[in-house]
Amino acid sequence: MMESDLGNTADRIAALKDHFVWHERFEPLQERLSLLMEKRLADLSADRITEARGIALSGASGTGKSRAMTHLISGIWKRFAEHDLPHGAIISLRVPSPATLKSVGQMVLRALGYKLSAERQAWYIWDLVRFQLRERKVLFLHLDEAQDLSSRGTRNEMTSVASMLKTLMTDEDWPVGIILSGTTELEEILNHDPQLARRMNTIRFDPISAGANAEDVQGLLAGYAKRGQIRLASDTVGIPLSERLIHAAAFQFGLVIEIIIEAIELAYVRGDEILSQHHFAQTYTDRTACADAFNPFIVDDYYAIDARRVFTRETDRD
Repeated sequence: MMESDLGNTADRIAALKDHFVWHERFEPLQERLSLLMEKRLADLSADRITEARGIALSGASGTGKSRAMTHLISGIWKRFAEHDLPHGAIISLRVPSPATLKSVGQMVLRALGYKLSAERQAWYIWDLVRFQLRERKVLFLHLDEAQDLSSRGTRNEMTSVASMLKTLMTDEDWPVGIILSGTTELEEILNHDPQLARRMNTIRFDPISAGANAEDVQGLLAGYAKRGQIRLASDTVGIPLSERLIHAAAFQFGLVIEIIIEAIELAYVRGDEILSQHHFAQTYTDRTACADAFNPFIVDDYYAIDARRVFTRETDRD
């Protein structure tokens, strides 16, 4: 493929990735976050200080949490602009791994444009965070991969994390709404502190299933094919391919979308005008390096395959 063709393929794939797919689990998340935002705007307009609340979104890796939050926060920025609020009225950051309270505090300060002039202890850094959040009128702080706030999982660590989050939400001068998204380990932090859990609206993105969601995935595939201007082969139209796709994605909605886009990309690179099952089979091989006997798009008894494993070979059979 020529360089110009590769550039065109990259642009087309980028457009597909930018497309946000509305799904039934997204609606309650949007409703709760929108309500939280409107309450804060109402308090701001009335010059009223009330304790902030938060939202915690949990789910396994690949469920589409980060993509959903990115889409929602983009909408919040637009809503804030209508009220002449700065872009920084909501700060969205990804928690590094491994993380400590100190490193996360430093990350928040950098996002706020504040540079520490010397090494400081964690309590001092978070006092600065609170001050800077107030000075810059930040209404919400979103932390993605928030389970890494307590990566070591000790009780003392979880207590410190919970206390820090509660302090931000209950600040007497400038309470900040907290939005957390992460894997199900995030739930351990909330369950560790009932006071923190009480202040959070909780939502979970559960896995999908072949029985309940195959038709939805079939429509999803057709929609991406239409958007990507590629025809579907007969072996990709129907429930059987959708069921295989759901299994190959380990029952995670976000991974279903990833595999669809990667299969379309493979077809583009090969110059194929029709998307067929062999594109999905090769995509799965490229993602996992598994032998054909462990490829859900090739074998008949694909339901026996653990799609979370990579590099699987015949010698790995029990």
